[in-house]
Amino acid sequence: METKKRTIQMPHTYVIIFFVILFAAVLTLFVPLGQYETKEITYMQNGEEKSRTVLDPESFQYVTDENGRKMTHTAPLFGTEDFGGQGILNYVFEGLTVGDKWGSAVGIVAFILVIGGAFGIVLKTGAVDQGILAMIERTKGTEKYLIPVLFALFSLGGAVFGMGEEAIPFAMILVPMFIAMGYDAVVGVCVTYCATQIGFGASWMNPFSLAIAQGIAEVPVLSGAGFRIVLWFVFTGIGMAFTMFYAAKIKKDPRASVAYDSDARYREEFQENDERKADFRLGHKLILLVILATMIWTVWGVVAKGFYIPEIASQFFVMGLVSGIIAVIFKLNDMRVNDIASSFQSGAADLVGAALVVGMAQGIIIILGGTDASSPTVLNTILHGISSGMQNFPAVISAWLMYVFQTVFNFFVVSGSGQAALTMPIMAPLSDLVGVSRQTSVLAFQLGDAFSNLIVPTSGCLLGTLGVAKLEWGKWAKFQIKMQGVLFAGASLVMVIAVLIGF
Repeated sequence: METKKRTIQMPHTYVIIFFVILFAAVLTLFVPLGQYETKEITYMQNGEEKSRTVLDPESFQYVTDENGRKMTHTAPLFGTEDFGGQGILNYVFEGLTVGDKWGSAVGIVAFILVIGGAFGIVLKTGAVDQGILAMIERTKGTEKYLIPVLFALFSLGGAVFGMGEEAIPFAMILVPMFIAMGYDAVVGVCVTYCATQIGFGASWMNPFSLAIAQGIAEVPVLSGAGFRIVLWFVFTGIGMAFTMFYAAKIKKDPRASVAYDSDARYREEFQENDERKADFRLGHKLILLVILATMIWTVWGVVAKGFYIPEIASQFFVMGLVSGIIAVIFKLNDMRVNDIASSFQSGAADLVGAALVVGMAQGIIIILGGTDASSPTVLNTILHGISSGMQNFPAVISAWLMYVFQTVFNFFVVSGSGQAALTMPIMAPLSDLVGVSRQTSVLAFQLGDAFSNLIVPTSGCLLGTLGVAKLEWGKWAKFQIKMQGVLFAGASLVMVIAVLIGF
């Protein structure tokens, strides 16, 4: 008799988040509530005075009852903000309604759906498919060189202007392109989102993370650029080499990919197109020019005008609308006016799953009480407890522990500026006590915040990118854990070097 071997099935992203929600709920049973007082600080950036509200590290106190006992706040099984407090089983709705159009759940969910709809129109025209087939014909045998070139460009985007959410629309084009070239969705995500976060972590001029952290730590804003530029080359090279090694492995054996099953639809589509042969017409070229113009417009808007989620979403909506009109005029794929609307709907529908995950991930933070330093929360107590435990170690160990702390804390607060406001007011004076420079404490924040963005399931940008790549977080984590190991070892070594050279 033949016995079938049971393979361990990777749990669905929803399942993983649900169990994390339960774990967070258990923490509320045992971890007392704590809170800080806040204060306003000012710092100079590019000759302008900036201000920010941060916590006062000396003001932490536990919340106590009338008898002086530390209080906990057990999350109810069911409830809303208005009725009984936000409950465990209401984490999906409450998570989806967190924040505003500039970020958190609401903004990122809307961004994902609009981007999905816009690219639904573009993909319906067939321009991307035909363009990819034409590129494959022209780059036959040299396609592997696209990986380091694109990786370096996206890493530079992360370093210069904090590119993150902007990687999502790029992934919608590059993921299918790499699959058509014989690679997989993982390579597409690495070249886009992973590269931006590696650049983000080694940035010497990022105004949304580095500048804020240095301002809070009372370090000259954008100082220490020489050392960080060296780090950018080193870590970009590491990420690039890791991606190219993996890509070569998948090219040789596509079934070794964690995304082999989810990539099947792309492979079938390109196989059908290949059988029909490329038909790259004027209309297709015009649409690709519209896409290119939108990308340039977006980069210019972010760098020169400070565009963020609302503006970028609107830019890509315009791209989808113009592409649809061109397709109707040139009768691409027999498109009519109604097809513009239906393809927008189907494109948005394809990313509903990714949008839901973003909201669910925010539910974890809600159960822990949120990220407001002045409110009684479990998260404030965790922040205080971990930081207090790092005071009795040698400088090298303390610096490394700061990096580890920032890595772990990024699970709870993924926003770079938000994490800086919560942790740097504590890490900066702590560094004075343990013999570590404040510049090094900022470096620990940078590396810990950015590199763990590549794997934490609470990152809306990561989940959005995985959504457009049709790749479940569990499968991605199976691949990413190896890259995390390499980056963690590299960052740990950098922290040691930074202390030894007095950075």
